[in-house]
Amino acid sequence: MLLEVDAALGFTDAFTHLRTGAPCRDRIGLLNVLLAEGLNLGLRKMAEATNTHDYWQLSRLARWHVESEAMNQALAIVVAAQGKLPMSRVWGMGTSASSDGQFFPTARHGEAMNMVNAKYGSVPGLKAYTHVSDQFAPFACQSIPATVSEAPYILDGLLMNEVGRHVREQYADTAGFTDHLFGASSLLGYNLVLRIRDLPSKRLYVFNPDTTPRELRKLVGGKAREDLIVANWPDIFRCAATMTAGKIRPSQLLRKLASYPRQNNLAVALREVGRIERTLFIIEWILDTDMQRRAQIGLNKGEAHHALKNALRIGRQGEIRDRTTEGQHYRIAGLNLLTAVIIYWNTVHLGHAVTERRNEGLDVPPEFLPHISPLGWAHILLTGEYLWPKEPKA
Repeated sequence: MLLEVDAALGFTDAFTHLRTGAPCRDRIGLLNVLLAEGLNLGLRKMAEATNTHDYWQLSRLARWHVESEAMNQALAIVVAAQGKLPMSRVWGMGTSASSDGQFFPTARHGEAMNMVNAKYGSVPGLKAYTHVSDQFAPFACQSIPATVSEAPYILDGLLMNEVGRHVREQYADTAGFTDHLFGASSLLGYNLVLRIRDLPSKRLYVFNPDTTPRELRKLVGGKAREDLIVANWPDIFRCAATMTAGKIRPSQLLRKLASYPRQNNLAVALREVGRIERTLFIIEWILDTDMQRRAQIGLNKGEAHHALKNALRIGRQGEIRDRTTEGQHYRIAGLNLLTAVIIYWNTVHLGHAVTERRNEGLDVPPEFLPHISPLGWAHILLTGEYLWPKEPKA
């Protein structure tokens, strides 16, 4: 499968030599390394299971060719190609996405690193925060501590590559949202749709409380400070431009603003923008059942995506045992890339199956196709020996 997808897309060309910039000539060796990362086997176990390379050869390839930017470029190649397939257009047009964190247990040393989140019990771990498009493509994945709020990382994933920049409606769970997040999302052109916990307890903010209908006055928490927004609009706009240009990650900026004291005008002004946007969203959420349905469908795709990743983590009892942040990131990025390759391959062959049935005169109702998923893995043999064809030496 990896060879077939790489032959069609050439995603391994993204893994150039760190010093010379030359493409990797050992394609099968590089695929072994990526497979070892994606299946959580590690290079030593992969060297025992493959018929082509030993540990030192794989280690040299990993050291000189595998790095964060290359992982992101390879992922972008696969995701962009999957989005152009006719079958993917059945599921969506790439204009909406969902994001969610998936907990991965780590080795016991995680306790000393404060990686224990009571939500997941006493087991230390970290989270892979993944963005999944309406076409099922996992276009962004971030490794974040299990103890932090997920909300600030929503915008990071959307701005990570071109696929995320085309998204207009973003679904997520509550994830510790803030008014700053609603404000920043609106400024960046995203319609943030959160499945907010304890929605009845949230208060609305209006420009003129006196004109609010009597039935809604108990829900009003205060007056939006329009004058503060106007006075600080240039600074607010510069914040949005800075995030769009990639000069600073949105998560870093949002955390910085949240840490400011109450009297900081920029932080308060962006909060006021967020309160207005949150008020508009809550009203629309209550009235628009179609929005609720879209959000549920999007979040369900993310949950199904987690199931595929859980199936792929066959090594080390599913634990992330790398001690360095860099090693943990590569492990999660490799898993996400392998998942994207499987989704691309499944999308291609699902499209072929539909075309073949129609060519044989069999009925394929169009209304059934959106309910078909490319997240299946029952047809893939994950364990055993990895026997690669011998490639001629360059």
